[in-house]
Amino acid sequence: MSEQAKPANITDQAAKGGVLTKLILFSLSLGIIPISSYFLSERYVWNGNSNYAAITAVFAANVVLVTYIILSILEDKSPASVPPDVPKDTKKKQ
Repeated sequence: MSEQAKPANITDQAAKGGVLTKLILFSLSLGIIPISSYFLSERYVWNGNSNYAAITAVFAANVVLVTYIILSILEDKSPASVPPDVPKDTKKKQ
């Protein structure tokens, strides 16, 4: 496989797997979930205690981050839909 075709193959695999969609989804989740968990837990769970609410937000951010890492590892271990290109020997030994 030529050097120019390798990046195109990687791009095709990334597009098929929805990598960009997953990255955008988790990026938004990493911003929205901790902030909302802070304000919701401060008001309804901890009755105005901002220290416990901050700990809750940090925990929520870590849950989102660990979930993204686990899904990325599982996606990387899954078998590729494109079989690896095996170079063929064109020269015969005499």
